[in-house]
Amino acid sequence: MKVILKDDIEKLGTTGEVVEVRAGYGRNYLIPRNLAVEASTGHLRNLDLIRRQKDQRDQKKHRAALTEKETLEGISITASVQVGEEDKVFGSVTSQNVAELLAAAGHPVDRRKIQLEDPIKELGLFTVPIKLGSEVTADVKLWVVKKE
Repeated sequence: MKVILKDDIEKLGTTGEVVEVRAGYGRNYLIPRNLAVEASTGHLRNLDLIRRQKDQRDQKKHRAALTEKETLEGISITASVQVGEEDKVFGSVTSQNVAELLAAAGHPVDRRKIQLEDPIKELGLFTVPIKLGSEVTADVKLWVVKKE
């Protein structure tokens, strides 16, 4: 069965591409989820329209991500942690903690978008990257301080 992809699908193809898939996969998965349409002559004529719609959606998402980036880069959050002797931190500050701090500040962000390489285990100022889109990453300042 030949289908025209309406969205990028990993390991299958990109938007507007005509691909050959098994009939069950096309009928039961791709078409009901609006990821593809059957490659009929009418749909093949509208191939350019499908590509333009995808470009418009991508541009809209990119503009929204840039707006959110400006907002996030203007804020600074503080994590208060318990410390022991010689300022050793008990536990660590994880992406989940950062997501909760951002939500408390009025900027909810999915924790999977927060790209901490390792949990933070010391006091100080850190820059936390947050991936907002395919090419947009915001850097939020995080202060890790001693709990009073």
